[in-house]
Amino acid sequence: MIYADQTLSQKLERAEARANVDFVETRARLQPESGAAWIEVGGAYAMFDGVESPCTQTFGLGMFDEITDKHFDEIEEFFRQKGAPVFHEISPMADPALIPLLNERRYHPIELTSVMYREIGDEIDTALPNERITAHVIAPNEVDLWAKTSAGGWATEHEGLADFMFNFGRISAQCAGAYPYLAEFDGNAISTGMMFVHGEVAMLAGASTIPEGRKRGAQNALLHARLTHAANLGCTLAVMGASPGSQSQRNAQKNGFNIAYTRTKWQLMG
Repeated sequence: MIYADQTLSQKLERAEARANVDFVETRARLQPESGAAWIEVGGAYAMFDGVESPCTQTFGLGMFDEITDKHFDEIEEFFRQKGAPVFHEISPMADPALIPLLNERRYHPIELTSVMYREIGDEIDTALPNERITAHVIAPNEVDLWAKTSAGGWATEHEGLADFMFNFGRISAQCAGAYPYLAEFDGNAISTGMMFVHGEVAMLAGASTIPEGRKRGAQNALLHARLTHAANLGCTLAVMGASPGSQSQRNAQKNGFNIAYTRTKWQLMG
């Protein structure tokens, strides 16, 4: 059994941080005018991908080194120079001394995420995929199709995000360390999923299904395909995030994922 302790959290947080670094570096390569960049401070990765990007934040703060006011000063200056807000995703396994520092520096908690994991063995036990659905890693000429399908799923949940998510998806699908998956129902694209690999950990993200493709088992097919691929690559762990109590969390738990911990997102106020 793998216990949800600091060692596990270090693995999971670093895997997610590396996935976001891959994204930021791809943005910088494809769109150098964006100013996308990242730095490492006190073992944490601080990254900028645009003022409104969900990647613009830190990962791993307090997980690898003791964090001081000097570290905070350097991180906050990095974001200040970019004109961006300051966010930190912080594991409850991080140094307890972080909490009073965050309070003293006027940070407020604004969001919670269930960080979920499962072991990957020789046999991938998930819900049986629909036989009419196929899932595959996209070819280079399917980047726009992947981005369009991904955006199509998000746009119905978040009005006005279609263009943003399409552009975000085009970057995601071209990351050097990414495996973008597309699910098709009778040959028609209906759903997307993403996998990043760091060491023995497979980071799963990018789950999106267009409205007319839902409740057909597309995400089950994508999950099974990605876990099988991860096992073939030598991964022993898979990680994903979900809003606490959400349908995404319930689906993950039905497919063998356990909640490792609930992570808190903090924002610098004022």
